[in-house]
Amino acid sequence: MKRVNDAIAYLRDLGLPKAQQNERSALTLLALASVKPRGSWKRAKQNALRTVDIMEFMRTAYQKNYAANSRETIRRQTLHQFEQARIVDRNPDDPSRPTNSGNTCYALSDAAYSVIVQIGTPNYRSACEEFVNSVGSLRVAYQKRRVSSAVPLKLISGETVRLSPGKHNELQVAVIEEMGPRFAPGAEILYLGDTASKYVICEQEKFAALGVPLDRHDKLPDIVLHDQEANWLFLIEAVTTHGPISEKRHAELQAMFARCPFGLVYVTAFLTRSDFRKYAGDIAWETEAWISDNPGHMIHFNGPKFLGPYPQPV
Repeated sequence: MKRVNDAIAYLRDLGLPKAQQNERSALTLLALASVKPRGSWKRAKQNALRTVDIMEFMRTAYQKNYAANSRETIRRQTLHQFEQARIVDRNPDDPSRPTNSGNTCYALSDAAYSVIVQIGTPNYRSACEEFVNSVGSLRVAYQKRRVSSAVPLKLISGETVRLSPGKHNELQVAVIEEMGPRFAPGAEILYLGDTASKYVICEQEKFAALGVPLDRHDKLPDIVLHDQEANWLFLIEAVTTHGPISEKRHAELQAMFARCPFGLVYVTAFLTRSDFRKYAGDIAWETEAWISDNPGHMIHFNGPKFLGPYPQPV
């Protein structure tokens, strides 16, 4: 189909890798530009679309019906690379929107759009060259805008790291800066996840020494703290959209840390009391709950004692 072939050629001319010079990426580009099979490139648009909107355009305009579980493939194997190449801007209407928001959207960048409308014209080649020559400085400018929206976290060492924007990472910062000093003073951060880059801190050698497998980062809790004085590990889930440490999650973590010689303390963290109330019925016994807007208190779910580890099952 001509428009699909045009789009693949455009992606090749702008230097996209081979993995993105395919039908899926071409259809994604056509959706973002609102160019149908008989449409004109010079009438392309800069629509801000969610992944589901892109897939709907593919289905209705090009009769390409991707399965619902293909959304992640389109996002990870096409849109991420488009963003890195400065072909699209993510959340141009609100750069501070959380990475995992259902309203995350993508739109053609001004620079990419200026080339698209020249497809098929004598000016196309020079427009491509101008884009390729300028994309470095554009990428730097875009990254600065992202950094300005990031959530800063000051570590015990004095170093400051920046997490991607969103309530989940705001809660993680509160756990490190507010909960940690109160209930695990001086504790070392062995693991700190991030919604955008998977993790910010991961002490792999120390996990290996503890007998904890790291082949699946998605199974780890959001934060792992080591209280060296008490020899406890705090396994902390920061809950904003996903569930707390339920009985099922508790069993998963017990199995993952079964060879760990330290006492295990399971904590579910919340931003507000209303968030806590929403999930309270799902929290496992023999775990703890902490609420950011009441940082000096810990809620203990059962057990013959307050904060502390329980014996691991034999």
